[in-house]
Amino acid sequence: MENKTLTRREKEQLRHRREILDAALILFSEKGYHNVSMQEIAQEAEFAVGTLYKFFENKEDLYKAMMLALAERFYKDIVRALKEPEEEIEKIRNYLKVKGEVFVANVAVIRLYFAETTGASFNVKAGLDSDLRDLYEENLQMLADVFKSGVRKHRFRNIADPYYLAVAIDSMANAFLLLWMDSPEQHPYLKNVDNIMNIFFSSLKGI
Repeated sequence: MENKTLTRREKEQLRHRREILDAALILFSEKGYHNVSMQEIAQEAEFAVGTLYKFFENKEDLYKAMMLALAERFYKDIVRALKEPEEEIEKIRNYLKVKGEVFVANVAVIRLYFAETTGASFNVKAGLDSDLRDLYEENLQMLADVFKSGVRKHRFRNIADPYYLAVAIDSMANAFLLLWMDSPEQHPYLKNVDNIMNIFFSSLKGI
């Protein structure tokens, strides 16, 4: 992607788009996706409703843009975490920490996604799921490469396909994040990163 300096108009358009997405998140979180209209979002964002349609085709398009923006931000943070020049064990620790930090910082969006990804509302994300799956798969493949590197250097035991190891530790992280969502004080995710590492690597480290 070409890196260029944005014009004043382009910066203003980006700011307006962000304000619309922020307003939509507030309303979706309070009332649910299906109980919010584009008119209400426009009023919350203090724009004319026509302005919303300059950025988004409809409410579904707006919702997808909000979710995909979060997924892309998470992906960029994960790339940075896994590209740092630490040893494999620290790369994985970084992965768990960054995953938690992004989750905690964007919990309102994530709660909304979980709420709207069940039952009759599932069709809202018909076109979004593929994009999210692609990003998630790239995350897992990068994590699998870290495990593969660790096995090759004899830092980890070769007990399973590196991809399955990536799936396993990511699933553990998700389980702990769900515990945090249910009870943040009782199950603080970031303080449990070492627990996840210890449980997972108890049978993997060494030869």
